[in-house]
Amino acid sequence: MKQKAYARAGVDIDLGNRVKATLPQLLASTHRPEVLGKVGGFGGLFALDVKKYKQPVLVSSTDGVGTKLKLAFAMDKHDTIGEDLVNHCVDDIAVLGAEPLFFLDYIGTGKLKPHVFTELIEGFARGCSKNRCALIGGETAQMPGFYQPGEYDVSGTIVGVVEKSRMLDGKTIKPGDVVIGLASSGLHTNGYSLARKIFFEQMKLKPKSRVAELGNTIGDELLKVHVSYGPLVQKLLKKFNPATGARTIKGLAHITGGGFVDNIPRVLPKNCDVLIREGSWDMLPIFQIIQARGRVPKEELYQVFNMGIGMTLIVSADKADAILKSIRAEKQKAWLIGEVVKGKGEAKVV
Repeated sequence: MKQKAYARAGVDIDLGNRVKATLPQLLASTHRPEVLGKVGGFGGLFALDVKKYKQPVLVSSTDGVGTKLKLAFAMDKHDTIGEDLVNHCVDDIAVLGAEPLFFLDYIGTGKLKPHVFTELIEGFARGCSKNRCALIGGETAQMPGFYQPGEYDVSGTIVGVVEKSRMLDGKTIKPGDVVIGLASSGLHTNGYSLARKIFFEQMKLKPKSRVAELGNTIGDELLKVHVSYGPLVQKLLKKFNPATGARTIKGLAHITGGGFVDNIPRVLPKNCDVLIREGSWDMLPIFQIIQARGRVPKEELYQVFNMGIGMTLIVSADKADAILKSIRAEKQKAWLIGEVVKGKGEAKVV
């Protein structure tokens, strides 16, 4: 059969349609009863159950995974990137106390490769299913000549909901409160441009190089999935921030690009500083290597990387032990890593 002109120009609509025909099975695990319509409509439909809330507030966020994609290309491993993206977005809205409702993805590529598309969607579906978040739509754009061969970009948008009276805004944070840090799995989705420079240019490693301290190849270590703290945060808020009474958990920060220095101040009142105690948690080997071999000043390390802490909770000091116990009971590593002092809205690593 003669190839169509658009396909000869690099955009194969028929291939796109064949690949997308597998979507209903892939997305079945992410279904929620509030989802209306079917996959492939012009817009995703979600009927929010407003009876569950007095004043529902929708919370949204959009993100990508940055140059972590370069590792996926080099390893030809694409099944974790989608999960990274969902979990990153879930964590961004979890800091406000929101539970995720639905997610939409965007994939842009030069030439659509069926196995890459399928692996990406499998990752999106896995992330959505684990977070009870419906994957209700997306866009796949074929743009020949726009991307390097074999490369693509992804982004995602999440929408969640929180009861207005239970939103976390950090306003009650005061000197004497303490900071709990939740362990990350690695770099998550930030700092990859610098990490790639350190490992592949300075240390001359290849993605498939095995690194003894990691017990892993550097490529697989760098592709470890971004942790979703969303389900854990919801459990902690139900237990420690009841609908009536004092709030024990006062503010959360997702430690993404900007590290401790830029992210924690986003939830601080103007008269408070946070002091993060270096060495108060078990630093992952990947960060030990970056610290030892990267020739990067300490201040910058803690601003570029999460350094092993993916999320921080600012809590009342008298309840910190109980909160830590609850977190560890959920098999999540956590430590007391700092405290709130009088100041001007800054976070410092000391």
